[in-house]
Amino acid sequence: MSSSPRTPRVPRGSFTIYHNDAPGTQPLTINFQYNPGEIRRTLIARRPRDAAQPNAAPQDARLVVGPPVETITLSIELDAADQLEAPRDNRNVVDHGLHMPLAALEILMYPPSAQFEQNQQLAEQGEIQVSPSNLALVLLNWGDSRIVPVMITSFSVTEQEFDTRLNPIRAKVDLGLQVLTYLDLRNSSTGVDAFVAYQKEKERLARGYYTGTTPAQTQNLTTD
Repeated sequence: MSSSPRTPRVPRGSFTIYHNDAPGTQPLTINFQYNPGEIRRTLIARRPRDAAQPNAAPQDARLVVGPPVETITLSIELDAADQLEAPRDNRNVVDHGLHMPLAALEILMYPPSAQFEQNQQLAEQGEIQVSPSNLALVLLNWGDSRIVPVMITSFSVTEQEFDTRLNPIRAKVDLGLQVLTYLDLRNSSTGVDAFVAYQKEKERLARGYYTGTTPAQTQNLTTD
Protein backbone atom coordinates (compact mmCIF):
# COMPACT_ATOMS: atom_id res chain seq x y z
CA MET A 1 0.00 0.00 0.00
CA SER A 2 1.47 3.33 -1.04
CA SER A 3 1.39 6.16 1.45
CA SER A 4 -0.30 9.40 0.48
CA PRO A 5 2.14 12.19 -0.34
CA ARG A 6 2.62 14.78 2.35
CA THR A 7 2.62 18.46 1.58
CA PRO A 8 5.92 19.97 2.73
CA ARG A 9 5.63 22.50 5.52
CA VAL A 10 6.41 25.96 4.17
CA PRO A 11 8.02 28.30 6.71
CA ARG A 12 6.38 31.65 7.22
CA GLY A 13 8.16 34.88 6.47
CA SER A 14 8.73 37.23 9.36
CA PHE A 15 10.33 40.39 10.67
CA THR A 16 12.90 40.19 13.45
CA ILE A 17 12.95 43.38 15.53
CA TYR A 18 15.94 44.73 17.47
CA HIS A 19 15.05 47.81 19.52
CA ASN A 20 18.72 47.86 20.48
CA ASP A 21 20.87 46.69 17.58
CA ALA A 22 24.00 45.97 19.61
CA PRO A 23 25.23 42.35 19.28
CA GLY A 24 23.67 40.02 21.85
CA THR A 25 20.37 41.91 22.11
CA GLN A 26 17.30 39.67 22.40
CA PRO A 27 15.00 40.36 19.42
CA LEU A 28 11.24 40.27 18.99
CA THR A 29 9.47 38.61 16.03
CA ILE A 30 6.48 39.45 13.84
CA ASN A 31 5.43 36.35 11.90
CA PHE A 32 3.44 36.83 8.71
CA GLN A 33 0.01 35.26 9.08
CA TYR A 34 0.10 34.36 5.38
CA ASN A 35 3.14 34.47 3.12
CA PRO A 36 2.93 37.16 0.43
CA GLY A 37 2.16 35.73 -2.98
CA GLU A 38 4.53 38.17 -4.66
CA ILE A 39 7.66 40.14 -3.75
CA ARG A 40 9.11 42.82 -6.02
CA ARG A 41 12.73 43.91 -5.76
CA THR A 42 14.58 46.75 -7.47
CA LEU A 43 18.36 47.32 -7.46
CA ILE A 44 19.91 50.66 -8.48
CA ALA A 45 23.67 51.09 -8.79
CA ARG A 46 25.23 53.35 -6.16
CA ARG A 47 27.56 55.39 -8.38
CA PRO A 48 29.88 58.24 -7.40
CA ARG A 49 28.35 61.59 -8.11
CA ASP A 50 31.06 62.65 -10.55
CA ALA A 51 30.88 59.33 -12.46
CA ALA A 52 27.42 60.25 -13.72
CA GLN A 53 28.62 63.53 -15.24
CA PRO A 54 28.70 63.76 -19.06
CA ASN A 55 32.45 64.47 -19.10
CA ALA A 56 33.37 61.51 -16.85
CA ALA A 57 36.22 59.40 -18.19
CA PRO A 58 35.10 56.08 -19.79
CA GLN A 59 37.18 54.04 -17.35
CA ASP A 60 35.14 55.52 -14.49
CA ALA A 61 31.79 54.28 -15.81
CA ARG A 62 31.80 51.08 -13.72
CA LEU A 63 32.85 52.71 -10.48
CA VAL A 64 30.48 52.25 -7.55
CA VAL A 65 30.76 53.43 -3.96
CA GLY A 66 29.16 50.35 -2.44
CA PRO A 67 26.32 47.84 -2.81
CA PRO A 68 23.33 48.85 -4.94
CA VAL A 69 20.32 50.53 -3.39
CA GLU A 70 17.84 47.65 -3.12
CA THR A 71 14.14 48.22 -2.50
CA ILE A 72 11.52 45.57 -1.79
CA THR A 73 7.74 45.79 -1.96
CA LEU A 74 5.39 43.17 -0.56
CA SER A 75 1.85 42.83 0.77
CA ILE A 76 0.84 41.20 4.06
CA GLU A 77 -2.71 39.96 4.57
CA LEU A 78 -4.25 39.76 8.03
CA ASP A 79 -7.50 37.95 8.92
CA ALA A 80 -8.95 37.53 12.41
CA ALA A 81 -11.69 35.05 11.41
CA ASP A 82 -9.96 31.96 12.82
CA GLN A 83 -9.20 33.62 16.16
CA LEU A 84 -12.76 34.93 16.49
CA GLU A 85 -14.07 31.38 16.20
CA ALA A 86 -12.37 30.64 19.54
CA PRO A 87 -13.04 33.85 21.52
CA ARG A 88 -12.03 32.43 24.91
CA ASP A 89 -8.53 31.74 23.62
CA ASN A 90 -8.16 35.04 21.79
CA ARG A 91 -9.43 37.79 24.06
CA ASN A 92 -7.08 40.38 22.56
CA VAL A 93 -8.54 39.79 19.10
CA VAL A 94 -12.10 39.90 20.44
CA ASP A 95 -11.40 43.22 22.18
CA HIS A 96 -9.16 44.87 19.59
CA GLY A 97 -9.54 43.04 16.28
CA LEU A 98 -6.38 43.51 14.22
CA HIS A 99 -5.30 46.73 15.92
CA MET A 100 -2.47 44.96 17.78
CA PRO A 101 -0.64 43.37 14.79
CA LEU A 102 -1.23 46.53 12.74
CA ALA A 103 0.25 48.64 15.54
CA ALA A 104 3.25 46.29 15.80
CA LEU A 105 3.99 46.96 12.11
CA GLU A 106 3.20 50.67 12.12
CA ILE A 107 5.29 51.46 15.20
CA LEU A 108 8.40 50.33 13.31
CA MET A 109 8.21 53.68 11.48
CA TYR A 110 7.93 55.77 14.66
CA PRO A 111 10.72 57.05 16.90
CA PRO A 112 9.97 56.25 20.56
CA SER A 113 7.56 58.70 22.22
CA ALA A 114 9.92 58.74 25.22
CA GLN A 115 12.57 60.32 22.98
CA PHE A 116 10.16 63.08 21.98
CA GLU A 117 9.34 63.76 25.63
CA GLN A 118 13.06 63.86 26.46
CA ASN A 119 13.68 66.31 23.61
CA GLN A 120 10.86 68.50 24.92
CA GLN A 121 12.44 68.57 28.37
CA LEU A 122 15.82 69.48 26.88
CA ALA A 123 14.23 72.29 24.85
CA GLU A 124 12.52 73.66 27.96
CA GLN A 125 15.89 73.62 29.73
CA GLY A 126 17.42 75.74 26.99
CA GLU A 127 19.12 72.98 24.99
CA ILE A 128 19.02 74.10 21.36
CA GLN A 129 20.30 70.87 19.80
CA VAL A 130 18.19 67.76 20.40
CA SER A 131 19.18 64.22 19.49
CA PRO A 132 17.50 62.48 16.56
CA SER A 133 16.10 59.02 17.17
CA ASN A 134 17.04 55.70 15.61
CA LEU A 135 14.23 53.44 14.49
CA ALA A 136 14.33 49.80 15.54
CA LEU A 137 16.51 47.54 13.40
CA VAL A 138 14.34 45.20 11.30
CA LEU A 139 15.50 42.00 9.60
CA LEU A 140 13.34 40.55 6.82
CA ASN A 141 13.39 36.77 7.06
CA TRP A 142 12.38 35.21 3.75
CA GLY A 143 14.03 31.79 3.52
CA ASP A 144 17.61 30.80 4.29
CA SER A 145 19.04 32.87 1.43
CA ARG A 146 17.28 36.13 2.30
CA ILE A 147 17.78 37.34 5.85
CA VAL A 148 18.47 41.02 5.37
CA PRO A 149 18.27 44.28 7.36
CA VAL A 150 15.60 46.64 6.06
CA MET A 151 13.91 49.92 6.88
CA ILE A 152 10.19 50.30 6.27
CA THR A 153 9.92 53.35 4.01
CA SER A 154 6.20 53.19 3.17
CA PHE A 155 3.14 51.66 4.80
CA SER A 156 -0.31 51.52 3.23
CA VAL A 157 -3.15 49.58 4.84
CA THR A 158 -6.58 48.72 3.51
CA GLU A 159 -8.91 47.69 6.34
CA GLN A 160 -11.57 45.57 4.68
CA GLU A 161 -13.98 44.29 7.34
CA PHE A 162 -14.95 45.43 10.85
CA ASP A 163 -16.60 43.96 13.92
CA THR A 164 -19.46 45.52 15.92
CA ARG A 165 -16.91 47.73 17.77
CA LEU A 166 -15.48 48.94 14.45
CA ASN A 167 -12.25 47.05 15.03
CA PRO A 168 -10.70 45.90 11.72
CA ILE A 169 -10.89 42.12 11.30
CA ARG A 170 -9.51 41.84 7.74
CA ALA A 171 -6.71 43.98 6.35
CA LYS A 172 -4.06 44.14 3.67
CA VAL A 173 -0.80 45.99 4.35
CA ASP A 174 1.42 47.11 1.45
CA LEU A 175 4.99 47.69 2.59
CA GLY A 176 7.92 49.40 0.90
CA LEU A 177 11.32 48.37 2.28
CA GLN A 178 14.86 49.57 1.68
CA VAL A 179 17.68 47.14 2.30
CA LEU A 180 20.23 48.58 4.75
CA THR A 181 23.88 47.99 3.92
CA TYR A 182 27.10 48.59 5.80
CA LEU A 183 26.99 52.12 4.38
CA ASP A 184 23.73 52.77 6.23
CA LEU A 185 24.48 51.29 9.66
CA ARG A 186 26.93 51.75 12.51
CA ASN A 187 29.85 49.31 12.43
CA SER A 188 28.72 47.89 15.78
CA SER A 189 25.20 47.16 14.53
CA THR A 190 23.90 43.59 14.25
CA GLY A 191 22.56 44.65 10.85
CA VAL A 192 26.07 44.96 9.37
CA ASP A 193 26.80 41.26 9.95
CA ALA A 194 23.37 40.37 8.58
CA PHE A 195 23.93 42.35 5.38
CA VAL A 196 27.44 40.97 4.79
CA ALA A 197 26.07 37.44 5.23
CA TYR A 198 23.27 38.30 2.77
CA GLN A 199 25.77 39.48 0.14
CA LYS A 200 28.06 36.49 0.69
CA GLU A 201 25.11 34.18 0.17
CA LYS A 202 24.40 35.87 -3.18
CA GLU A 203 28.06 35.42 -4.16
CA ARG A 204 27.97 31.75 -3.15
CA LEU A 205 24.82 31.09 -5.19
CA ALA A 206 26.27 32.95 -8.19
CA ARG A 207 29.46 30.86 -8.08
CA GLY A 208 27.33 27.74 -8.05
CA TYR A 209 25.50 28.95 -11.14
CA TYR A 210 28.69 29.65 -13.09
CA THR A 211 30.45 26.43 -12.10
CA GLY A 212 27.44 24.13 -12.23
CA THR A 213 28.06 22.95 -8.68
CA THR A 214 25.62 22.86 -5.81
CA PRO A 215 25.83 25.83 -3.44
CA ALA A 216 27.37 23.65 -0.73
CA GLN A 217 30.27 22.82 -3.08
CA THR A 218 31.10 26.45 -3.84
CA GLN A 219 32.46 27.34 -0.42
CA ASN A 220 36.10 27.11 -1.49
CA LEU A 221 35.72 28.34 -5.07
CA THR A 222 36.81 31.80 -6.15
CA THR A 223 36.13 33.81 -9.26
CA ASP A 224 38.72 35.50 -11.40
